[in-house]
Amino acid sequence: MRNILIIGAGRSATNLIQYLLDRAESEDLFLTIGDLDPTSAQNLLQGHSRGKAVHLDIFQADQRREQIGKSDLVISMLPARFHMEAAKDCLELGKHMVTASYVSPEMKALDEEAKEKGLIFMNEVGLDPGIDHMSAMQVIDRIRNNGGKMLLFESFTGGLIAPESDDNLWSYKFTWNPRNVVLAGQGGAAEFIQEGTYKYIPYHRLFRRTEFLNIEGHGTFEAYANRNSLKYREIYGLQDILTLYRGTIRRVGFSKAWNMFVQLGMTDDSYSIPHSENLSYRDFVNLFLPYSPTDSVELKLRHNLKIDQDDLMWGKLIELDLFNSEKRIGIPNATPAQGLQKILMDKWTLDADDKDMIVMYHKFGYELNGERKQIDSNMVLIGKDQTYTAMAKTVGLPVAIAALLILNGKVLTHGVQIPITQDVYEPVLRELAQHGITFHENFVPYLGYNPNNTEG
Repeated sequence: MRNILIIGAGRSATNLIQYLLDRAESEDLFLTIGDLDPTSAQNLLQGHSRGKAVHLDIFQADQRREQIGKSDLVISMLPARFHMEAAKDCLELGKHMVTASYVSPEMKALDEEAKEKGLIFMNEVGLDPGIDHMSAMQVIDRIRNNGGKMLLFESFTGGLIAPESDDNLWSYKFTWNPRNVVLAGQGGAAEFIQEGTYKYIPYHRLFRRTEFLNIEGHGTFEAYANRNSLKYREIYGLQDILTLYRGTIRRVGFSKAWNMFVQLGMTDDSYSIPHSENLSYRDFVNLFLPYSPTDSVELKLRHNLKIDQDDLMWGKLIELDLFNSEKRIGIPNATPAQGLQKILMDKWTLDADDKDMIVMYHKFGYELNGERKQIDSNMVLIGKDQTYTAMAKTVGLPVAIAALLILNGKVLTHGVQIPITQDVYEPVLRELAQHGITFHENFVPYLGYNPNNTEG
């Protein structure tokens, strides 16, 4: 029997666990799910005979090493900053490892030793990063194999609320880590290359530099730039590409509204607010506004943001209950970002029957036989409910499929890696298609680089 240890039974683990349980007999698997709350892990196992839940604190070394030592492969579904505790043990104890997170410098530093020991540490094999890598490389490799030269690559992903569950003015609810949503775009300017010219968008302008995306059958979306697109030149082998841009998808109007919080300073995570646990929502908002002995918080906010009370932006703020004087932040020494997150979670948490939606959209521009062409590719997936979300499916399934590929000796490269080689992306994408995660491609007129444009 082959033992898989899954560390973390959070919202992204539901489909992962179900997939592996469905194949436990045929693949001779036994699942151990370690979590700080073994009850939630036990609920996901649903009494299956080939699984058990255990209490596991990633910072308890003896406990962690005992469980890792019993496994053949470890799947870490923890927040990215906690992976290294398990990764070091996997390296020492000779266990393969899979995560959905970006490869950190610390993880990358384990590459040589992992190769020497014949171990596979597969990372970035969730949704974004993950399915974006695999679906992109499949098309890029196909273009190259046919003799084409890549000129343009743009990629966008969004975790959204499905149309049938869209019941607020923001057309948004949290479908993944709320903290990541609040902090999106911070840590430096967005960097990309467009028509041969390097471009930069500082954080304070990020949510006002958006572009529209039209997806047939699903309408129009907007996208804002991710922080660093340029690193994908090396990852995808696109060193000579003219346009490389990655972004995040939202419903039209979200970014303009979110920019209000950015301009007020509410997304700042660099300092703590004393006695924040006692602040009402109204008090919290007032922290970011000028003092006035006569004007109300509402009036000061409208003046500060230059919006009228009949403006849709004002309606979006009112809907969040920002001016409630009874509700408390309740977090000691909270940063502004943490305070904002608390307010938003009151309104943007999925209800039991809510359905989420994943949208991914790629543009591939290339030259073949002297002619410039473009392929647009998109994937749209609707979730089932609050538990079995589209986000959990698109994050968990590729992780599970990759884990089985590794156990079955189908991954040919050892070391710390991401799923950009054909031996990984082809079988993963093929099986994802069986679960309704499919891409639709269209040939469209090439809209990229104009060689007569000398400014860019």
